[in-house]
Amino acid sequence: MNLQADYDLLLWHHLFDSTQSRDQGEHMTIDLKPEQQRMIDLAVRSGAYQNAGEVLDQAFEIIREQLNLEDWMLREREEVAAHIATGFAQAERGELQSEDDTLEMLRKRRAARPRPQG
Repeated sequence: MNLQADYDLLLWHHLFDSTQSRDQGEHMTIDLKPEQQRMIDLAVRSGAYQNAGEVLDQAFEIIREQLNLEDWMLREREEVAAHIATGFAQAERGELQSEDDTLEMLRKRRAARPRPQG
């Protein structure tokens, strides 16, 4: 990520923080492109949302989740890179598990998972 992207990310966080602090009764008027209006209308007509506000709330929640993931990736970038480098070094030394060993490990993990009751 470059400096501009970092700035953009901070700007998004500022915008979200300021919109969350608004009074619930305040409204904002925005101009939508025709395709944006069609998407909102389609989502409401599907019955999944009661109104355009709910559609936008969901869209903003998805954006927030993406920003949080980007924050996590920025914080954990060095650790993840170190794990990847370790894996490559192990592969170069021939220290990988065999396919059979990997499949057996996955079978054991699957068997150990709690089963849904129903």
